[in-house]
Amino acid sequence: MRPERKSRLLSVAARRQPNLTVILENVHDPHNIGAVLRSCDSVGIREVFILYTAPDLAHNRIEIGRNASSGARKWLDIHMYHDVEACFKHVKSNYEHIWATHLGEAAVDLYDIDFTGSVALLFGNEHDGVSGESLAHATGNFIIPQMGMVQSLNISVACAVTLYEALRQRRAADMYGAGNLLSASERDALQEAYLERHTRKNYNKFVRPKQP
Repeated sequence: MRPERKSRLLSVAARRQPNLTVILENVHDPHNIGAVLRSCDSVGIREVFILYTAPDLAHNRIEIGRNASSGARKWLDIHMYHDVEACFKHVKSNYEHIWATHLGEAAVDLYDIDFTGSVALLFGNEHDGVSGESLAHATGNFIIPQMGMVQSLNISVACAVTLYEALRQRRAADMYGAGNLLSASERDALQEAYLERHTRKNYNKFVRPKQP
């Protein structure tokens, strides 16, 4: 490994955000999943939750946007679930707030959310959005302000817009620098893991679902 590559791996691992994540519910298109993974890696997210409850998606081995993610998949921990309760039990054990993209009466503006806290972001699928069962676990709903006739964005675009607002707020709070919440032991373990992943090909090409 070239010294420059090693330095980059260590730097990326040290800036991972331990209190920011994304949950994707029944997102069908692997290209959308891959694009979301790229955005997550780009803003320093270290783990993503993928929830599949639709019957046509409930098979034992699902390939997660391998081509569309352009290598980002290798640097993210993917937790796959088919059970809603099990998924959100895991999320709530590590994240304080869950914000869902949902156009409801009580929905708040994206830019009114404090993204410097412990936050999980829930995005639904391309056609039906977030299910009622998953919405029941959300702290609240948010909308991305739009000025056009078509009041919707592609799931991967909506996720990217949201994550970069989180990045903006976190940079202002120096959470990618001295204010990073990773403990020394977490940082060291993550750096070792990234160095190990660098040497492996087809890292976790397939993800096995977690059963309740």
